[in-house]
Amino acid sequence: MKYSIIVPVYNRPDEVDELLQSLCEQTVKDFEVIIVEDGSIKPCKDVCNKYAGILSLHYYAKENSGPGQSRNYGAERANGEYVIILDSDVVLPSGYLQAIERSLSLPRSAEGRLLPAGRKKGHQLAAFGGPDAAHPDFTPVQKAISYSMTSFFTTGGIRGGKAKLDKFYPRSFNMGIRRDVYQQLGGFTKMRFGEDIDFSYRIVEAGYQPRLFPEAWVWHKRRTDFRKFFRQVYNSGIARINLEKRHPGTMKLVHLLPTVFTVGVIALILISAVGRALMHYVDHDQFYWMCFAPWLPILLYSLLIFIDSSIKNKSPHVGLLSIPAAFVQLMGYGLGFIESWWKRCILKQDEFQAFEQTFYK
Repeated sequence: MKYSIIVPVYNRPDEVDELLQSLCEQTVKDFEVIIVEDGSIKPCKDVCNKYAGILSLHYYAKENSGPGQSRNYGAERANGEYVIILDSDVVLPSGYLQAIERSLSLPRSAEGRLLPAGRKKGHQLAAFGGPDAAHPDFTPVQKAISYSMTSFFTTGGIRGGKAKLDKFYPRSFNMGIRRDVYQQLGGFTKMRFGEDIDFSYRIVEAGYQPRLFPEAWVWHKRRTDFRKFFRQVYNSGIARINLEKRHPGTMKLVHLLPTVFTVGVIALILISAVGRALMHYVDHDQFYWMCFAPWLPILLYSLLIFIDSSIKNKSPHVGLLSIPAAFVQLMGYGLGFIESWWKRCILKQDEFQAFEQTFYK
């Protein structure tokens, strides 16, 4: 068998139904599906039973241990040459596996680099991943959140886009790895957030080079409202410091930009507030600029997001929603980063001591 598709699930039976339906429509059929129920209160067993006679589907239920350990649980029971890790909230276009098949067939060196035309196939690629996108049927909020997570003006394009400020590292919503390499590296660690980046770092540190397959993309629902989205990116900010502690030197400039943005926005708002207070108690004209000038860069950035998102999504409504989505994405990440930096770097707490409540279960 060529592919083992592993999906950890926690209380998302409806989303699993959509994902399994999209797997039924794949043009490549040489795969099995392993669903790992991670202690869900709302199990998806009945949904899986619908597809038992259509897909080579294996359903397992276990106590909650987090997504990384659930993926390892599934990988231990996998039979495919490649393990493909998907999140339960993705939907696949019908040509997803075909795109992977085409990309894997290209001749590569031991390091994963493409060989010149005419050269024989050198080595099987060890790891790969693809980008994500918003489905036309997604809600405007979901499209706005998807934009904020993939735009060059918010994340630097590091989540699978073509324009990137950092090299490509596969994420767990769309990640593939040879099963023997997965076993060699021991799979995912017990980190509850950032565990996929940690795994990608360990793949690179072992001498392999993950590759981006741009045509092997998925529709990714992400979070359905801004409150849940904030919690997600806040935890991602926490994870960044932990990842730097585990893999020194992996923090790049692009990872610091959300924190710089967060501090800058807070500083501009405070300057404006001080200006309003001074206008009230001192000379009116002297401090007029302090009230309004700090809002100019915020408004210009919001306008940039609105225009870019409106064009890409062909919807001014989504463009408007992308403004709060961008600020939630950047400032949520930035605030999580600041908390993690304070606890890990200043207070010198270890990973579990610092974030046992919010980061691990």
